[in-house]
Amino acid sequence: MTVFACISIALLLVDSHMRTLTTVRQVAGTVLYPLQMAALLPRDAIYGVGDYFSTLSSMEKQVRELRRQQILSSQALQQAQLQAAENAQLRRLLEARQHLPVKSMLADVLYDARDVNSRKIILDRGTRHDVTLGLPVIDNQGVVGQVTRVFPFTSEVTLLSDKEQAIPVQLLRNGLRSVAYGRGKAGNLELRFTAPNADIQVGDIVVTSGLDGVYPAGLAVARVTQVENSAGGSFGGVICQPLAGIMNNTQLLILMSTPDMPPRPADEEPRAPRKHNNKMAPIKDVPKEEGQPAAAGAVPAAAPAANGAPGLMPVMPPPAPKPAATDAAGAATAPATGQAAAGAKSAVAPAAGPAATGTKSAAAAPAGAPAAPHANQSKEPAR
Repeated sequence: MTVFACISIALLLVDSHMRTLTTVRQVAGTVLYPLQMAALLPRDAIYGVGDYFSTLSSMEKQVRELRRQQILSSQALQQAQLQAAENAQLRRLLEARQHLPVKSMLADVLYDARDVNSRKIILDRGTRHDVTLGLPVIDNQGVVGQVTRVFPFTSEVTLLSDKEQAIPVQLLRNGLRSVAYGRGKAGNLELRFTAPNADIQVGDIVVTSGLDGVYPAGLAVARVTQVENSAGGSFGGVICQPLAGIMNNTQLLILMSTPDMPPRPADEEPRAPRKHNNKMAPIKDVPKEEGQPAAAGAVPAAAPAANGAPGLMPVMPPPAPKPAATDAAGAATAPATGQAAAGAKSAVAPAAGPAATGTKSAAAAPAGAPAAPHANQSKEPAR
């Protein structure tokens, strides 16, 4: 060891002063380099395995973090898009609100009604917000529906497409009036009872007419999409597509008052129906008046006195002498005159009216005067 130490020190001194071992050093380094790399392989392998696993775990952490940031960013983006859409919708509602002739209130749609067969939605406004039954609900494009039920904090709105909903409308092009009815799940409207030759074309805009006193006149309702004119039918079929966003709105406007309409005229009093108004009554015989002159040869019955006893005929003074009757009249009254002269000094003729009721009454006539005809005889006057 001492010898080799002395040799090393000698080589160091020679190399530092003479620079003669540089070539030897390079040759030795070149020859020993493979041996050095082979000796370092286990260490490098261990370091590489450790670096691999550490890098893998860090990369997984980075991927998870990036994914979480992506989800948050996408959620924020969706919220931003939703808020942008709501802001745009609110701006349109505010613009429409400025053009409305009545006061309106903004309401949010909470959820749909539980009945799947009906077309209804629930709003976050109720009686605490002065919402009453019958108020119309609109958006920036047109009519949506009408408030049909009210609760303290919520209200139910029946959409136009509901089967039980109807609204009076008119065509914007020519003013033709009609009534639009909902078609249920189809989501369309139908103009019923229109004439087959009515001037309705595909693409016509249907607006409210204001005749019902609920919806203001001029609000957009629907657009005509189908017209079926049948020459053999009494009415034509007209299908319309609602213009308002009936199923895709989150905010709506509630019109807080209905249009001012003049008072309706008072109803006419019902007229009592007349009896036998449509039946033909038989024509009765016109009774003879008391002042009607009697037939020739007949003696008029004397009227009872005002103070006479009931059931008795007062004695009348003898009538003034009359001219002689014709031969026909005398012939007709001759038997009666002979009987009156032979049987009694005066003849008594029963009246028709008292005889029907069972009361016997007679008119006194002077002797020798012609007697009145009997009630059962013919009503024809003597010729």
